[in-house]
Amino acid sequence: MPDTTTVAHCVLLWARPGQEAALASYEDRVLTLMADHDGRILQRGTISAGDAGAPTEVQILEFGSAAAMDAYMADPRRTAMAGERDAAIARTDVHRIRLNS
Repeated sequence: MPDTTTVAHCVLLWARPGQEAALASYEDRVLTLMADHDGRILQRGTISAGDAGAPTEVQILEFGSAAAMDAYMADPRRTAMAGERDAAIARTDVHRIRLNS
């Protein structure tokens, strides 16, 4: 039986030094692919400058199922941008979360 449970994730992204704009540009483009995989951005924001050690960007993402998220992660358009991603993003933490009503 297919997985039809909605899943949500909190994504924390750290830019490489001096690559904050490149991180934002990459994310602007890659996140548009989510709609093709039953996904949507619930919230996206940046951390105030000067907050040492904090991520550069925080995202709350939701997909219609775990399979939909897996399909997004494997999307060839997304994987084709891996070099750009690696140049801009130093670290990514992804946490599955339960959304409160």
